[in-house]
Amino acid sequence: MAPHAVVIVGAGQAGVETAAALRARGFQGRVTLIGGEPPGPCHRPPLSKGYLTGDVPAADIALRPAEFFAAQDIDLLAGDRVVSIDRERHTVTLDSGLRVPYGALVLATGCRPRTLPVPGASLDGVSTLRGLADAEDLRRRLDGPPRRLVVVGAGFIGLEVAASARGLGHEVTVVEAQARALARALTPGMADRLVSEHRARGVRVLLNQEIAALHGDDEDRVHSVELNGGRRIDADLVVVGVGVLPDTALATAAELLVGDGVVVDERLRTSDPDVYAVGDCARFPSPHAGGRHIRLESVQNATDQAKCVAAALCGDGDGDGDGESAPYTAVPWFWSEQYALRLQIAGLTADHDETVTVGDRDSGRFSVFCFREGRLIGVESVNRPADHGIARRLLATGTDLSPDTVRQPGFDLKNLARRPAASTPRTSVERQTVHV
Repeated sequence: MAPHAVVIVGAGQAGVETAAALRARGFQGRVTLIGGEPPGPCHRPPLSKGYLTGDVPAADIALRPAEFFAAQDIDLLAGDRVVSIDRERHTVTLDSGLRVPYGALVLATGCRPRTLPVPGASLDGVSTLRGLADAEDLRRRLDGPPRRLVVVGAGFIGLEVAASARGLGHEVTVVEAQARALARALTPGMADRLVSEHRARGVRVLLNQEIAALHGDDEDRVHSVELNGGRRIDADLVVVGVGVLPDTALATAAELLVGDGVVVDERLRTSDPDVYAVGDCARFPSPHAGGRHIRLESVQNATDQAKCVAAALCGDGDGDGDGESAPYTAVPWFWSEQYALRLQIAGLTADHDETVTVGDRDSGRFSVFCFREGRLIGVESVNRPADHGIARRLLATGTDLSPDTVRQPGFDLKNLARRPAASTPRTSVERQTVHV
C-alpha cells in the first residue's frame, strides 16, 4: 500500500527526480520536497562548465521551472533544511521549527565537499564548487582580466573548472597529490589523454604534489600556494576539488545504518523500511559490482534511483503482481566535457585487468574497452557517442564480447549490438565512487 505522504530531504537531482517520478506514476498522496539551498533546485553539471564560461545562463540551470512544483502539487520548501528525524513519530523537524509528518521518508542529502586541512584554507579567494552560490562567486571572480587560478585536485570537477577558466583566458595550474589524474575514475591511458589536452592548451598540471599551505596578503586574500618542499605558486584564486563526503549526519543521528553513505538494500531501503536513500548519499548493492555495496555520484544514478524508489512507493514496480518493487540494477554511466573532448563512460571500470583501445587516440576520437577476466565491464569513449550508447545497452543485457574480438581489424561495436543477449555481467569491484 502506498504511503499517505512522502517527505523528500534534499532538493538536488535525486530529490527533485523522486518527486517528479512519484507524480508521473500517479501517486495521490502529499509530496513534500525540502531543500536547504535557495533559490531552489538547480542542475549541477553546468556549474563547472557552461555556467562558469557564461554559455549557460542562470535561467537554464533550474532542474524544473518554478511553476512545475505547483502544477504537480509538490510542496517545495526551499531555503529551509531538516535538522532531525523522529522515526518513532514519523516526522522531520526543520531549521525553522516546522514539523512535517511522513508515511515514507526519502533521504537525498547528497554530499559535501572536502576542504583542505592546511593553514590558509579560509582565506578570501579560496573556494570549493558544489552549489549555485559557489559557482556564482567563482563566475564573478573569473569575469574580468586574466587571473592566476590554482585548482587543487585533478578529478572531474577540478579539470572541468580548469578547462572553463583556461577557455576564458586565465592562467591555470592544476595540483594533484596522486601520481596521475583521475586515478580512481579512469584508465591510465584515458587520464593521460585528458592531461595532455590540458597541457596543450597551456594549463600547468603538477602531479604527485601536495599542498602545504595557502598564503594571503595583508587583507587576508590568497596570493600564493605552497607545495610540500617549499615551492610557491602565485595565485589570485584557488578552487579546491579534492572530492566529497556523503552527507550522512541526519541518518547517523536517526541511528540508521551508515558506512561511506547511507546503507540501503537492493530496493534502496535503509535499515528502517519506511526510510529510503537515493543519489550521491546512498550506498547500495550493485549487480555491476558483483553485488557489493558501492556509492556513485552521477546524474544518471540519481535519476534512475529516484525512479526505482518512486516505483517502490507506488506499489508493484516490476509488474508481476506480487506487490514487491523491482531491485535497482541500472547500468552506471558518466560523462564530462573538457574543451572539445566529450568523455562518456559506461559501466564500472576500476577493477579491469585488461584494456583494448579502438580508434585514434591522437585525434581525440577513441574508445577504451575494459575487461575483467575476459568479460567486458565498461567502456570509456571520447567523441564516439555511438560506442557509448551501444556499450550501455550491451552491459544492461549482457555480452560475451572478448578482448580478442575487439582487437580484430575492422571491429565495429554496432555489429555486436545486433547479437542475442548473454547473461548479465558481474565484476569483483569492491567500491567505486565517481563524480561527473
